[in-house]
Formats: sequence, C-alpha cells, structure tokens
Amino acid sequence: GVYLRESGGGSVQAGRSAKLSCAASDAFIRYYIAWFRDVPGKEREGVACVDGDGGVSYAESVKGRFTISLGNAENTANLQMDNLKPEDSGMYYCAAEPSRRFAGKNSTIRHEVGTYSNWGQGIQVTVSS
Repeated sequence: GVYLRESGGGSVQAGRSAKLSCAASDAFIRYYIAWFRDVPGKEREGVACVDGDGGVSYAESVKGRFTISLGNAENTANLQMDNLKPEDSGMYYCAAEPSRRFAGKNSTIRHEVGTYSNWGQGIQVTVSS
C-alpha cells in the first residue's frame, strides 16, 4: 500500500478559500487520487478525483468551486477549495488506489468509498458563516 498524509485545512470564513494537500510515500503517477469528506448527517462523499494523467472529476456539490490537481512533486496532490460554504465543513480524507483498479470500469467508482484501499488520517475543515 501507500502511506498518505493530509495537510492544510483549519478554520475559514464562508466565501473564502482553503487548500488541502496530500503527500504519499509513492509516486502518484500509478494511482488515482481522490478526496472524500465526512459531513455530519451524511455518508462519506467523494468530492474530487484525479488520475495519473491529470483527468479529473467532481461531485455536483463542489463542481465549479473545488479544483483537484497533481502537485509539482510526483507524490503530491492538492484540493483547492474556493467560495467555501458552511456545509463544506467536515473531515476531509485523501485516498489512493492503483490505476489498474479502474481499467474497464464505470467512472462512477472514482467517487466510491469502497474503491480505495489507501486512506490518510483525515484533516478537519471548518467553514463559519
């Protein structure tokens, strides 16, 4: 497996921006990377995913506001969160899975919890109104 560590997050006012970063113990070029979040009262949600070629996908709830990207270092990935809302508050997790897992599969698995076997510890994001 691959060890993942999130950084960034914290408290921010609604309408402002925040950036999360995920650092891995292996190069991401062979992995799909996703950000999930636990929001009170809801199931864990896959908000964004990027593959080793830079292909991205987003949940409807964050589309147009969040941007996932691979970092300059081949073992990092970032989640830029703009125009944050109080309902974006929660614990955010970085997840990674080898690219071969996705071959020939429906793209919806990119945002499914059960797809990923490697998870970070999570980091809190709190958006105040």
